[in-house]
Amino acid sequence: MVVPASWQERTESYFKNLQDRISRAIEELDGNRFREDLWTREGGGGGRTRILEEGKVFEKAGVNFSSVNGNLPEEFAAKIPLGTGTWFFATGMSLVFHPRNPMIPAVHANFRYLEKGDAAWFGGGTDLTPCYPYAEDAAHFHRVLRQACDRHDPSRYPRFKKWCDEYFTLKHRGEMRGIGGVFFDYLEGDREENFAFVCDIGNSFLEAYLPIAKRRMNEPFGEHERQYQLYRRGRYVEFNLLYDRGTIFGLETRGRTESILMSLPPLVRWLYDFKPQPGSREEKALEFYQPREWA
Repeated sequence: MVVPASWQERTESYFKNLQDRISRAIEELDGNRFREDLWTREGGGGGRTRILEEGKVFEKAGVNFSSVNGNLPEEFAAKIPLGTGTWFFATGMSLVFHPRNPMIPAVHANFRYLEKGDAAWFGGGTDLTPCYPYAEDAAHFHRVLRQACDRHDPSRYPRFKKWCDEYFTLKHRGEMRGIGGVFFDYLEGDREENFAFVCDIGNSFLEAYLPIAKRRMNEPFGEHERQYQLYRRGRYVEFNLLYDRGTIFGLETRGRTESILMSLPPLVRWLYDFKPQPGSREEKALEFYQPREWA
């Protein structure tokens, strides 16, 4: 008799496979290999972190897999709206790519499955963060995500797109950190359907992002554009350290700090009261960092 795989085993297997497929595609594009670190978590579980630094296309790219379990601090457990008690299980795949060329957008994705006490749910999403936005790139990224959502429920893309716009907003600056994508959390209900949906979104990531990276990787740029890229990366750092749920969850559950903070760019700068020149490409870019219908 074959014993069916548990939800923990099924989700772990998918997220590992997704990490492998994305890693191979990025290595093929960049021409360099990821460094892999296997790690264990004190309290239960562990993961594998893959980092590519100083590549031809990516200045820094990270693709993480983790599967951790144990007991949450009581104060933190009380903040999670689902499930009872403090016991938890969490597995997922996350990535952040910081390109070398300022014309290639940075990108983030995270797909996860969690159990806490008597509850289980999925969360995740992906969003695009260009320094020099192109409308056709934004439209392509959103169109692929919309198609993946529509295969399951046509109401999901507008709902999760709006959620992404709101979630990836720097409240203290009143602007989005990029041009959005989709974001969802605490996805309960039909677990089979929700898992199929998460797999579909995860499997669509390379289709959504790679054509953009390939289209922009040979665009010319100079020191001016490079310095503006470092300035815009500051927005990325601010969001990840102040608001990002994955970062907060990882640190609160005593995860591996190096893996949690692999999302941060290798170089960044902050300028006091920076204002782009009127009519410049940098000024026009600011128009993109507000909610807009792309798909």
